[in-house]
Amino acid sequence: MNIYTVVLTKNAKRDLQKVPPYIAVKLAGWIESVAHDGLLEVRKVPGFHDEPLKGNRVGQRSIRLSKSYRAIYKIGKNGEMEIVEVLEVNKHDY
Repeated sequence: MNIYTVVLTKNAKRDLQKVPPYIAVKLAGWIESVAHDGLLEVRKVPGFHDEPLKGNRVGQRSIRLSKSYRAIYKIGKNGEMEIVEVLEVNKHDY
């Protein structure tokens, strides 16, 4: 199993200050799950609806934190460790 470290970008940290508290709690739960179970296992959890993005966001993925909010992340590599970088947390227009 790969070792995953999740980091929040400066932009994501700023976004988290603007969202309702339950969204920050849900993201914290996702981060803890990734660290404990690995990203591939957490992707299977239907509640997060993890999906690859298209267009100008190719190479990035999103998870649903609620019906309205999602987090955008990408995966990088640092030797044997996978870095999951949360880029932003935003309200998604459907």
